[in-house]
Amino acid sequence: MTNSIAEIRNVGCLLVIGSNTTENHPVISLEMKEAVRQNGAKMIVADPRKIDLVDYADIWLNHKPGTDAALINGLIHVIIKEGLHDKKFIEERTEGFEELAEVVKRYTPEMVEKITGVPAKDIEAAARMFATAETAAIFYAMGITQHTTGTDNVKALANLAMLTGNVGKENTGVNPLRGQNNVQGACDMGALPNVLPGYQPVTDDKVRQKFETLWGVKLPSQPGLTIMEIINGAIEGKIKALYIMGEDPLTSDPNVNHVREGIEALDFLVVQDIFLSEVGKHADVVLPGVSFAEKEGTFTNTERRVQKVRKAISPIGEALPDWEIILDLFKRAGYKQNYRSPEEIFTEITKLTPQYGGITYARLEKEGGLQWPCPHPDHPGTKYLHKDSFTRGKGKFFPIEFINPNELPDSEYPYLLTTGRVLYHWHGGNLSRRSEGLKEIYPEGLIEINPVDAGVIGVKDGELVVVESRRGKVTGKVKITPKAATGIVFMTFHFIEVLANLLTNDALDPVAKIPEYKVCAVKIRKVA
Repeated sequence: MTNSIAEIRNVGCLLVIGSNTTENHPVISLEMKEAVRQNGAKMIVADPRKIDLVDYADIWLNHKPGTDAALINGLIHVIIKEGLHDKKFIEERTEGFEELAEVVKRYTPEMVEKITGVPAKDIEAAARMFATAETAAIFYAMGITQHTTGTDNVKALANLAMLTGNVGKENTGVNPLRGQNNVQGACDMGALPNVLPGYQPVTDDKVRQKFETLWGVKLPSQPGLTIMEIINGAIEGKIKALYIMGEDPLTSDPNVNHVREGIEALDFLVVQDIFLSEVGKHADVVLPGVSFAEKEGTFTNTERRVQKVRKAISPIGEALPDWEIILDLFKRAGYKQNYRSPEEIFTEITKLTPQYGGITYARLEKEGGLQWPCPHPDHPGTKYLHKDSFTRGKGKFFPIEFINPNELPDSEYPYLLTTGRVLYHWHGGNLSRRSEGLKEIYPEGLIEINPVDAGVIGVKDGELVVVESRRGKVTGKVKITPKAATGIVFMTFHFIEVLANLLTNDALDPVAKIPEYKVCAVKIRKVA
């Protein structure tokens, strides 16, 4: 997030797009509701489903899945046409405005209505509401990124924020709500194929030299592969071994039949996890890690806040903290590193990662958490980013053209499937489905469809249907609900018995290489 969770209550207008915040980020959703109920904030919700936040919204932009860029361009068109853009901010802090303005001329509210299904009057009203607010902030999640045009969608949102001057100051910003509790920290530490810790490019000779000197090894000079590229490489025989830690691609990756083919093609598979996962059943070696309650260290959350994690209980059975397992593997592989504690590892992180340079365990104990960038010991941490300038100097507008999703409904597969989570379960369910209380509340995977579609299919609530895509099929119970729009099917991916990712499309965004989880074509039939 460019800004902080504590700022949400004071935002004048919230645009929530591609985020079912109440079920995926419930604490943050409470802040949003407080902004509306207590402080009179305006809220615009853009989502294909009637999510809980719609009840708090002034405007609901009920757009078709995969049409986000067109919708955002429509908002920008209205703002420029009506002269509501922040001319001073654009002049002083940005470049490329003229190119953006030229492209969005075509995205009239009427044209955008045809693409998205959102009435033109609602597009106009939302644009005016966002642009005229004293402060406005954008909040998005994987409903924006998990598309073949995910990178374009994010750029379009950045365009909207810069256009209205709602970035680089308090109570504004472009705020991605990260999908897992420490995914921000994992990315900060270089768990990406093209960067080392601190988002320092592996292709930069000076960067590599810094790490090579401290670590005493030679590092690759070219980026590695993303998850789906690794699976394809395994099928092609280029990837022979895989080490999977805290992840289950056989539930959470798209086109699971294809993923299974890649896993089974490996010569050697190691899985490190706290419970035996689906992919763990295919492993040659399983290494028992520990839960958050059994280890020390730090997590970095969605607002860039580094926080200490303290051990509540000792590791159970033969399980070990992840750092100890990895250190043991280092030694057995002949690489001599003698880290003695998580704090010692964190101290090394601060030497190599500029954003963490001023953070210490002592400060975290005293201050309860610090937001990066925090480059030196006297720095207070950074509440919001881009205050005086952007990383590249001037913010750049990127003109974005709308591109259809990779796969759309047709006569054979007439429905559109989109996927997500529910409040009561987590990711592949390897942890949450072991809770008897959560299982009692939400015991099985359901297939949400609109009452109109239920009538066409001839199915009643709770009856079984088969949902089939070009990649697989699943059988599960129907939940008939007006939350689902006509022609749209919604499923979660928590349940291996009704696994949505057997159906989803593994087509990738060409830049970020993120799969298109949120849009694919399916057909549905009632089980006789």
